[in-house]
Amino acid sequence: MKRILISTILITLTFPCFAQSNFYKLSVGVGAGITQSFADVRKHDFGLAGYGTLDYLFTPYMSLGLEFQKGEINGGNVKTDPYNRQFINSYQAIAINGRISLGQIIDFNYNSFSNHFRGLYLGTGIGVIQNKMKGINRYSFTDPDVYYPGENASKDIFFPLNLGINFFFPDRDGFYRYALNINCQSNVTLGEGLDGYDDSSVRHRSGNPDIYAFYSVGVKYNFGKMGLYKKTFRRF
Repeated sequence: MKRILISTILITLTFPCFAQSNFYKLSVGVGAGITQSFADVRKHDFGLAGYGTLDYLFTPYMSLGLEFQKGEINGGNVKTDPYNRQFINSYQAIAINGRISLGQIIDFNYNSFSNHFRGLYLGTGIGVIQNKMKGINRYSFTDPDVYYPGENASKDIFFPLNLGINFFFPDRDGFYRYALNINCQSNVTLGEGLDGYDDSSVRHRSGNPDIYAFYSVGVKYNFGKMGLYKKTFRRF
């Protein structure tokens, strides 16, 4: 009876250790990538941009944080566009983003197919973009009576939608401190500042919101206080 009682106590104390794991609650990240414009011009051109992030982790697979971007958004071609439009936007943006990963929803183990995709996530948020036209053609050579009275600098609200994946790497203690991040972000803006053409005042109005995509690769570093997660994700 005594032996059974001791065994029961040991099992009770040991079980939570295998059913739960510790994780770092803060994460910083940096990376770079390519922007692509989908605005009021025919040519959806590419630009370069970089980013930095600071996230608070509620669990290893659910976070809320800040993202800062800086780079260029380009579009149009003065020779081929029907209204001779072309712009270069030297932009800065800051946004609040929430993300939830597949690992928050599904059960996985290290020998299963699901383990490789537990870092796959969706996310959305809200932000402000500072537009600054580094270069823009506002006159239509094919229609000289039309002038596009956009501003060289403006601010717009935008809504990011993120689809990406984190690949986790443990430190020497077995905790997941590092991650490789691949992300595809689509940003819908409220306003006409992204491409510098205010179509609300001319007859060539498209009626579509200005959008830009940001395809990026970066690294993340987890640190700070430890949290306790109900699932085991460490290698023992």
